[in-house]
Amino acid sequence: MNHTCTKVTVRQRAIRNDRISLYLDYYPAVRNPETMQMSRREYLGIYIYAHPKNEMEREFNISLLNKAEAIRCIRVQSLINEEFGFLDKHKMKMDFLAYFLKMARTKDQKWLIVYAHFHKFVQGKCTFGELNVDLCKRFRSYLLSAHQLKRTKLKVSKNSASGYYSTFRGLLKIAYRDKLIRENINDFLDKIETDDVKKEYLTLDEVKQLATTPCDIPVLKAASLFSCLTGLRISDILNLKWEDFEIAPDQGYCLRIRTQKTKTEAMLPVSEEAYELCGTPNSGKVFKGLQRSMVNYPLKSWLQKAGIKKHITYHCFRHSYATLQIAAGTDIYTVSKMMTHRNVSTTQIYAELVNAKKRESVNRISLK
Repeated sequence: MNHTCTKVTVRQRAIRNDRISLYLDYYPAVRNPETMQMSRREYLGIYIYAHPKNEMEREFNISLLNKAEAIRCIRVQSLINEEFGFLDKHKMKMDFLAYFLKMARTKDQKWLIVYAHFHKFVQGKCTFGELNVDLCKRFRSYLLSAHQLKRTKLKVSKNSASGYYSTFRGLLKIAYRDKLIRENINDFLDKIETDDVKKEYLTLDEVKQLATTPCDIPVLKAASLFSCLTGLRISDILNLKWEDFEIAPDQGYCLRIRTQKTKTEAMLPVSEEAYELCGTPNSGKVFKGLQRSMVNYPLKSWLQKAGIKKHITYHCFRHSYATLQIAAGTDIYTVSKMMTHRNVSTTQIYAELVNAKKRESVNRISLK
């Protein structure tokens, strides 16, 4: 199959103020793969003196003509390799922040937090043309020293910064896949390493103790105990609907959900006790009135009433579910599926917690 080789020539066009604009002329014309329009000219934004008056202006002209020639050579190589990204100029001027916000609204809460941090970092303005390796590295440094958005006196923890930067890099991957950026910037970025953090969880006795302790907000108590019995995240419980419940072939209850964090489709069996915590079957949201703000002070207050002194957050109920299941003898692969983990290695952490607990119990028996 014969291909016509496009010839690229540097040409000049006289403009006002005694200047000349340099542009590239393509013959035959090339088609822009994004707009499908044929293009003959590419203006370089390079201007020289039409009538140089002295040696300095002549040297200036020679320097810019050499730059234009260098660009011409690059364009010839791109055409040979059939890379036409240089033709699509409007992408470079597109609002990256608008794209970021649009993507964040389709994801979980963490994406919106990362967007807010990046918006603050770039002071509310960033185009795709400004998005480069250096900017992304500086955003990494910003996250490592940034303060929280709401509790401004507190710094973002290193592990939170790691998660935020991972999310940001995920966005860059999507943008590269969608051909909105020309190179995979991720190849040049280092992740933020996390620090080992002790995962707190409740023992079975502590969960029972919590269940018998009155809570000022009944829906918070029901949703918390439901998390202990199912391992669901707060984001999934907030969005849980009665329509998500189904009757399994064994006549037991199960949930068919798509998790907010990992977007994993899952069919999860639910115990009778967990189902009863949901209240009277209805329509719409299961835990009506439940708000994310309740998992802060109201939850702490309830835990204090129960006499639980551990630093327990709502996510610790998920940890509790995993450790209690493994301690009860459930195999790690089943627990991994119930937790909707993508990798069993994530679930292995809970197995190590249970092993440590077993070691503690062994050491309690002593002849000394």
